[in-house]
Amino acid sequence: MATESVEDLLDTWEGNYKKGLLTFWLLLILHEREAYAFEMSDLIQEVSNKTIQADEKSVYRALNRFEKLGLVGSSWRNSDVGPPRRYYCLSRNGSLLLQSFIRRNILLFQDADIQDRIQKVLKD
Repeated sequence: MATESVEDLLDTWEGNYKKGLLTFWLLLILHEREAYAFEMSDLIQEVSNKTIQADEKSVYRALNRFEKLGLVGSSWRNSDVGPPRRYYCLSRNGSLLLQSFIRRNILLFQDADIQDRIQKVLKD
């Protein structure tokens, strides 16, 4: 007999799911506008309706990895309230990756058959 509760299993599943979605939320934000890393944590929480929380270290690591892969670019800009800030923008490859991910993984949920299956689960 399993010793973990459904709530514990759900927390584990959601934790893994949300880690995988960090890339999606970062690229989606950068598709909408340029941003600096420090503000990205708050923006992720805002656009995900507070379902995703990412600390600054995770955001910086992801952005550095994305820049090495050519998915984002960056430039330094002066700030009115402190030292210069590094702003990130989505590259053409980053935009293509985001579009492909949405087509393959997000739009799937708009399919009528999938929606019916989801509704059946929720009615049980």
